[in-house]
Amino acid sequence: MMKTSRQTRRPALRHVATCLFAVALAAAGHFTMAAQSARTLIRGAQLIDGTGAPVRRADVRISGDTITEVGILTPGRDEAVIDAEGLMLAPGFVDIHNHSTDGLEREPAAVTQIAQGITTLAVGQDGSAPWPLAAYLNRLRAAPPTVNVAVMAGHATLREAVLSGDYRRDSTGAEQSRLSSLVTQAMTEGAFGLSSGLEYEVGSYASAEEVVAMARAAGARGGFYISHIRDEADRTMEAITEAIAIGERARLPVHITHIKLGTVAVWGKAREAVALIAAARARGVDVTADAYPYLAWQATPRVLIPSKQYEDEAAIRRGLDDIGGARNVQITRWPSQARYVGQRLDAMAKAEGISDIEAYRRFARESGTSMIGHAMVEDDLRVFYAQPWVMVASDGGIANNHPRGAGTFPRVLGRYVREQAWMTWPEAIRRMTLLPATRLGLRDRGRVATGLRADLVLFDPARVIDRSTFDDPRALPEGVRGVWVNGTRVWDGTAATSARPGRVLVPSTAARP
Repeated sequence: MMKTSRQTRRPALRHVATCLFAVALAAAGHFTMAAQSARTLIRGAQLIDGTGAPVRRADVRISGDTITEVGILTPGRDEAVIDAEGLMLAPGFVDIHNHSTDGLEREPAAVTQIAQGITTLAVGQDGSAPWPLAAYLNRLRAAPPTVNVAVMAGHATLREAVLSGDYRRDSTGAEQSRLSSLVTQAMTEGAFGLSSGLEYEVGSYASAEEVVAMARAAGARGGFYISHIRDEADRTMEAITEAIAIGERARLPVHITHIKLGTVAVWGKAREAVALIAAARARGVDVTADAYPYLAWQATPRVLIPSKQYEDEAAIRRGLDDIGGARNVQITRWPSQARYVGQRLDAMAKAEGISDIEAYRRFARESGTSMIGHAMVEDDLRVFYAQPWVMVASDGGIANNHPRGAGTFPRVLGRYVREQAWMTWPEAIRRMTLLPATRLGLRDRGRVATGLRADLVLFDPARVIDRSTFDDPRALPEGVRGVWVNGTRVWDGTAATSARPGRVLVPSTAARP
């Protein structure tokens, strides 16, 4: 047996003690051993740091979950080196409007998300969020996904909890007090703010006063208000004005999500919408927005009928005409008629030998249906993306039947930066990283800088592009060569790794577990 000298025994004993300590910390959920022990040098990249600063050549060193050095660096001993020559390195993308609430538990690998460079996503959108919030967050802590997760409190979810089935009315003063207390509870448990979907069934009956009361409770805990506004069609300007007023009255930041002009009557009016927000910002209201890079929206078919007269022929005709006819309605979910998923409503009507009106009635009657409305124009999207306060967000998620769920961020980079030059590379990355991170209050993410969390995406600027389509919505993009979450690589350029380093993020004002 080989003898061990005293000099070699002491380092060995120290190494054992260090490993045991690391195991204990890992068991407590502070980090994985692989992430803590690994050191990686990403070398020779064209760095876009997230601030909007010009592209520069730099190396980035990762130790554990942290960026420890940025500059021209020399590889160290036992350090993994990633050759990034000809590639761009950016902060991981922060998707401020994502619908992976349930998907994160079903598919924690979140392949369609990490493949496009998303490292942090915010769920609980459009007024629908997990409840109780603490139970959901604890499940994610026990079984972490690949990505970091922030969660909003849902206006409609809490409204149903308080008003139960009697939600087709305004709330009373006592009910508003109860709703506000539940928002406070959600914020204490880890919510980043209040989300609403005022165009949807439950939220649509709420008065602005009710939402103001709940938003005020979120603001008191440092949160913000994110809204799918009350109308994204003919009455868009009124709905934007209401959202701004809610933020102004409740004294908290307001974020208008997936800003769009979704019917024929408002096409070409993006500058009018921008002017409303710009005027509010000029008088000191903290208003931002996001947009996805597609000319089609996804929702329940009932949003086509603001009057809620879902059987009325005249109301249905107006709703269909508003988006250019039944040919612009694409069926994405219909539990009892799966054979029509992917088809347009006019084709379904023809196959059944019925009118477009009757086809809509059948489609809208059934619960659980969803549609894509091909009813937007690119000129409006370009106006929105020209605003420095408009972020990139997907409004998609895991297993989404809209191509935005798998292609949003590469589409902006490939089509609207490289091909059409709507934005510079640094400005596009800022809209995907630091701007949404700042809205969420995340101080340790959204930039590439020493001491921040190592959420990073490495991509080929000559090849990055979306491949998802309306016929094949989950096709993965090209050109994303590597993604790191909290220092651990989760995407190797062709497939997901087995790592699950994602964390539940909580705002600084929330109670920490």
